[in-house]
Amino acid sequence: MAEARPGYGPRIAAVAVAFGVVLLVVAIIPFLRAYADPVARRPAAAIGVAADRAGCDPELTDPIRGAGVHVGPGTAEPHVTRIQYDLVPPSSGPHFVVPAPTVRRFYTARDRPPVETLVHNLEHGYTILWYVEPLAHDQIEALRALARKLGGDRYGGRFVVAPWDPGYGAFPAGRPIALSHWGAHAGYRQFCASVSGAVVERFVLAHPAGDAPEPTGM
Repeated sequence: MAEARPGYGPRIAAVAVAFGVVLLVVAIIPFLRAYADPVARRPAAAIGVAADRAGCDPELTDPIRGAGVHVGPGTAEPHVTRIQYDLVPPSSGPHFVVPAPTVRRFYTARDRPPVETLVHNLEHGYTILWYVEPLAHDQIEALRALARKLGGDRYGGRFVVAPWDPGYGAFPAGRPIALSHWGAHAGYRQFCASVSGAVVERFVLAHPAGDAPEPTGM
């Protein structure tokens, strides 16, 4: 019978303990993040200003068009690189073939996808919150918080915040915030003067991801 080498047993025990500690740390990291992140513990309605202080216009209902109509690179109309939409911002319409990545929830002017790309996301049930730059720092931080909160599974995971490209048209004066959703039977838009989590949450819940021409496929 072979003799155990001196110190071999304690080394095995130490490795096992270290491995157990690693597993424990990995397991509790999500809970630590949630505790340390005040946004994760705040309801969406508590982000930004109250609904009655947001200066929101009544929601608009739009006719829809362009379902399944792809233009631009990789299509029969590759020369199309820009679409002038009838509505600002669009709540439906022709669009590029590839939608924006599903892992992104917040964009700036430096990295935003083309409007035509985001309209494809609309077709798949996304709600997009568009904002006109520049916005005050607290407004931008509220948008970041809403992108994280409303982009989660609890709300269907199909919510994106992106800056509007003014080359496609102007928002109404004093209304730098707009929501749009492409429903199965109509498009929906709403303009606001300030960011209100209560207003945005109501819009997202009223127009869920399943209400879309193509609610699956992404």
